[in-house]
Amino acid sequence: MERDNKSTDPTMEFLLLGFSELLCLRVLFFLIFLIVHLVTLAGNMMIFMAVVMEPSRPPMLFFLCQLSVIELCYTLVIVPKALLSLVVVDGSTISFIGCAAQMHLFVALGGAECFLLVAMSYDRYVAICQPLHYVAVMSEGLCLRLAVACCLGGFAIALGLTVAVFRLPFCQSRCINHFFCDVPAVLHLACTQSYTPELPLLAACVLLLLLPFLLILTSYVCIAAALLHVTSSAGRGKAFSTCVSHLAITLLHYGCATFIYIRPKSSYSPTRDKMVSLVYTNITPLLYPLIYSLRNKEIRGVLRKMLRRKKIAQFYNLSYNP
Repeated sequence: MERDNKSTDPTMEFLLLGFSELLCLRVLFFLIFLIVHLVTLAGNMMIFMAVVMEPSRPPMLFFLCQLSVIELCYTLVIVPKALLSLVVVDGSTISFIGCAAQMHLFVALGGAECFLLVAMSYDRYVAICQPLHYVAVMSEGLCLRLAVACCLGGFAIALGLTVAVFRLPFCQSRCINHFFCDVPAVLHLACTQSYTPELPLLAACVLLLLLPFLLILTSYVCIAAALLHVTSSAGRGKAFSTCVSHLAITLLHYGCATFIYIRPKSSYSPTRDKMVSLVYTNITPLLYPLIYSLRNKEIRGVLRKMLRRKKIAQFYNLSYNP
């Protein structure tokens, strides 16, 4: 890239190349992504509606409802543009403002999810280590404050990172070799030879990934220490089973995010990043409702109640409208 040809103009456009190298597999990929997207929306919407319709919501259900909302927004920010990139042969264009908005929302929602996973680990810590004080500690007010703090924290850090990235001078070639405006892909277009542009990304990784992960790890160390004092193996198994869903989602979320974002710019690989991002933005949001509906007893109970209500409503409709 030529350093003489550089600019940061709010009126300019970027070209998202998407999967332009997969000409023969476009239709297959489009159908797969579309089905996964629709199933993801349906699964998260079902959990959201089931929890909202439940009159008494324990803290974990409240957090799961927020997680479902985040995943719904998350997929709507990324997947429609990805599907469009599979339809348009030469890639799809996105404006400077549109690219910045997409990056901000993507990072903000991902950051809010990181903080929410911390809140959920704290909920498990209180439930297992301080069961007698659980109702008093995990009050409705505290849950609401934690939920608001998760969103505000994610959006504030994302705003700082987005502003820092889009203040950089971009080279004349504005082709983003990705299916959305991901941070490493946009940073790759910056006309700089130093590592200075990566410092905001590093700071965001510390605040959104490292710090929350350490807090989650601390919670589970305390939980493990508490379980060592439980004499009954059945009791230990029951207590640990309440953490399995959260642990699975935490490993999925942090595993993909760490692979993509915690590394130097020199190791950037467009093809590899796109494959991992596919998992990160399409498969994990699909797995979340499946993991929680299969492993979480409260969610299974709420879903059963919702389906029972639906059957009763259908029965009454048939009875009164023959």
